[in-house]
Amino acid sequence: MRGRGISYCATCDADFFTDLDVAVVGGGDSAITEAIYLTKFAESVTVIHRRDALRATKSLQDRAFHNPKIKFIWNSIVEEAVGDEILEGLLIKNKITGETRNLKVDGCFVFVGYEPISQLFQGKVTMDEKGYIVTDEDMRTNISGVFAAGDIRKKSLRQVVTAAADGAIAATTAEHYLESLK
Repeated sequence: MRGRGISYCATCDADFFTDLDVAVVGGGDSAITEAIYLTKFAESVTVIHRRDALRATKSLQDRAFHNPKIKFIWNSIVEEAVGDEILEGLLIKNKITGETRNLKVDGCFVFVGYEPISQLFQGKVTMDEKGYIVTDEDMRTNISGVFAAGDIRKKSLRQVVTAAADGAIAATTAEHYLESLK
């Protein structure tokens, strides 16, 4: 149902859900940032989180908890997206009680499981605590001649457009680096 009610980018798709009810799945910084953003468009935003507490920073949590458009469903997972042609709701299961219930929503934004696949570079280039590669603005790592671009690097926004821009910058920087070796 991607493109028919399920999305992975609130910045891209929020406008499609103006005055509608949406859900956000996740409890980290990305999920809560996007939930807050969605309140500018949606009638209501329900955050569904598998734990009993958010992992997002305290400042994001405070903003979300004080936003009257945001509700929370704790200790729960999405079992199923309900709807034939478009999303009509979510079947949600409480992990503690095993109880399931239907939540009527017009949209669902998924922000779970973001982990960089950077193990190959572990112990070689500088990484942050989450495993994202640290670069400068020209995509250079701490090792001369090694560059990183896209969602594998530490940055605040992970979208196709920023990954493409990173790639263009890395390519140009790498070209200049190679020229300097001549």
